[in-house]
Amino acid sequence: MKSLKNNQLFQLTLTHWLETTREPSVLFWGIIFPILLSIGMGLAFTQSSESKFRVIIVAEEQTSLDSLLQIYAIPDRSEKKEKLIWKIPDQTLGNSEFTFIHSDWNKAIVALKRGEADLIITDSMGLLLYHFDPHNAQSQLVYMKVSALLEHPNNANSIGFSDDIEPLTLKGVRYIDFLVPGLITFGMMGSIMWGISYAIIERRSQKLLRRMVATPMKKHNLLIAMMFVRTLMNIVEAMVLFFFVWLLFDISIQGSISALFALFLAGNIAFTGIAVLISCRTAKTEVGSGLINAIQLPMMILSGIFFSYHSFPKWSIGFIKLLPLTALTDGIRSIFNEGAGWMEIVTPSIALTVFGIGCFFIGIRLFKWY
Repeated sequence: MKSLKNNQLFQLTLTHWLETTREPSVLFWGIIFPILLSIGMGLAFTQSSESKFRVIIVAEEQTSLDSLLQIYAIPDRSEKKEKLIWKIPDQTLGNSEFTFIHSDWNKAIVALKRGEADLIITDSMGLLLYHFDPHNAQSQLVYMKVSALLEHPNNANSIGFSDDIEPLTLKGVRYIDFLVPGLITFGMMGSIMWGISYAIIERRSQKLLRRMVATPMKKHNLLIAMMFVRTLMNIVEAMVLFFFVWLLFDISIQGSISALFALFLAGNIAFTGIAVLISCRTAKTEVGSGLINAIQLPMMILSGIFFSYHSFPKWSIGFIKLLPLTALTDGIRSIFNEGAGWMEIVTPSIALTVFGIGCFFIGIRLFKWY
């Protein structure tokens, strides 16, 4: 115990740990916020509530659609505009609710721009015309459902095309299963980038590094202590997040726990290296914030945290897979949802570790203490 008290690295690590855990914002953004985000996104995408669609009818005279609405729809006068609601039960894909509103063309276009409507229907000499953005997946879905509904109004199942559908109930195929590994890796990146990079830049701008380097402290011990603390914090944050999503959504880790831990450490090493490199000479917090966001935001968007990066153009996929956050997220997601083990994560783990160590040593060589 006495040797630990006299150990410089231990004292630096303990000091940084106390500084970190005593800051309320760290606990909120690192632990509470990811939990709230996972709960909100999980509830939004895993509940079997009915799908609601809004359709605007633009026609001066009564159309064939109006005739069907008089038979199947229920008036709703809860707002100033009279709405007609047509509810379609579907035990396989979930219930659908269509809200039809009569309006003029200009107001209909404004509603479409504001996202208040998914589809506009007009009448041309007895022929119904559908107007929507062809690049909007939601509008395409509404068009398919409405057109099928109008063609077979007496057959409710026709709008869902659910006669031969067997819903998947396997673990790992839900959106929440896809989301949680991304939240863990994104939280890790943010924790290290702001907890190490910004902390170093802020201390340099306040002349604190100049005072610290004047002491007998070994320079590399400060950076290693910060890495230890952030890694430990990331482990705690990931475990707390996993506990809550396991409790609420029955998420499980299907692959190797030891492989997950190794890949997790490799990710911490990679982002620590990046954090040291981008903060090695910056002396202004404004510049530091810009550098951190310039590194963080592109990876947050491209690396498949909230949605699959395979939606991007094919030519960009190879580049996206080279990003550290992509390799880490894909690896952890494969362990969570695909049952991956050591063989599948060896390559990304080594690549992340080598990349992080390389960035760390370059950052140390260029490091400016004052």
